[in-house]
Amino acid sequence: MSHWIDHLPSHERAKIRARLRSPEEYEKLRERVKGPSDLMREMKMNESLANLKFDLETEPKLKKELKERIQEDIREKGIDAVLGVDMVLEDFDVTIEQNPATNEDQLVVLPEGNVHEKIPITPAFNEQYLGQFS
Repeated sequence: MSHWIDHLPSHERAKIRARLRSPEEYEKLRERVKGPSDLMREMKMNESLANLKFDLETEPKLKKELKERIQEDIREKGIDAVLGVDMVLEDFDVTIEQNPATNEDQLVVLPEGNVHEKIPITPAFNEQYLGQFS
């Protein structure tokens, strides 16, 4: 029985084999592989994010409480600690969106007005709010 690689021209087969044997490619492949503990942690995080997103959309009181908690933390610890940016943030909305830098879902702040950017909450506060409100 022939393999799919046997149907390719010899110069293409050589390039593929060389790439698959390189230590750099092997390391990249190993980095993408997740173990059972990583998968369980990711599943728990996704479940709590999904529950919180549903609660934020269906319970306006919870959304208001989360927003007040974020505002309180900004006043106490500073906006740099909570959001990681240095800007004036007067009124905002809170939701769960995909962070463009990490491609993972997390809590983000949407400033009110003409600003169309999503400001992700720092990971430490993100996990803290997930624990408190989910």
